[in-house]
Amino acid sequence: MKTFKNKVAAITGAGSGIGQALAVALAKQGCHLALSDVNELGLAKTQNLLKSYPVKVTTQVVDVANRQEMADWAKMIVEQHQQVNLIFNNAGVAMGSTAEGVSYEDLEWLIGINFWGVVYGTKEFLPYLKQSGDGHVINVSSMFGLTAQPTQSAYNASKFAVRGFTESLRQELDLQCCGVSATCVHPGGIRTNIAKAARINNSVEILGMDPLKSQDAFDKILRTPAEQAAQQILTAVLKNKRRLLIGTDAKAVDVLQRILPQGYQKIFATATALQARFLS
Repeated sequence: MKTFKNKVAAITGAGSGIGQALAVALAKQGCHLALSDVNELGLAKTQNLLKSYPVKVTTQVVDVANRQEMADWAKMIVEQHQQVNLIFNNAGVAMGSTAEGVSYEDLEWLIGINFWGVVYGTKEFLPYLKQSGDGHVINVSSMFGLTAQPTQSAYNASKFAVRGFTESLRQELDLQCCGVSATCVHPGGIRTNIAKAARINNSVEILGMDPLKSQDAFDKILRTPAEQAAQQILTAVLKNKRRLLIGTDAKAVDVLQRILPQGYQKIFATATALQARFLS
């Protein structure tokens, strides 16, 4: 894909954060938009930001963890826009809990959104992307899809899964030469509402951590503006990159994992213990 002008992009989680920033950045380049989120008010806010751009914008409240809703949305987009070229599987949630303490219900909730949402977005949209002859799948993993951290077993599992799924998909698309490609995105700390909206349970107390203080501390390290992340993602699509690391934190974590594929775990465990003492 060499340009976004007159293309049609579908974006999940478009009511805030990276999804909203992607919508604005694409509209500036003449790309038509199909936006979804579970937050109707957030969607309306994003749509309002796009009023001055001469592009077609449609919105739909969609739960990405619901396969039928994703299938219906993909079909609706083609009916409304006549085609779809890009799917940004961006919607995601966070949770802090020990592996022992996480409930099955919370685990299913997170995996449903972070992993199955990506799977549904990919599979339901891929036939339409192929029909367009010029398509791209963009799946958002995380720097937590590169290394594992204490209290993040569920989140790590979902983001590692997105990485494996997308890297395999990219190779298959390469072999098919079908006019569609894929990029896996690994953001570091992006300034969004994900930390404030995260579910954190009391099981982290066994590690010496205070749930509320840990949530506030996590929110404070989210430094990269969502607008900057969006621009980097769009550049990566135009360059047909297989993988994108966003932020110095994501790049540092990637290097650390390469140098110390096992040893990084001791470093993170020690850092978590020190942080817990500092916040206590």
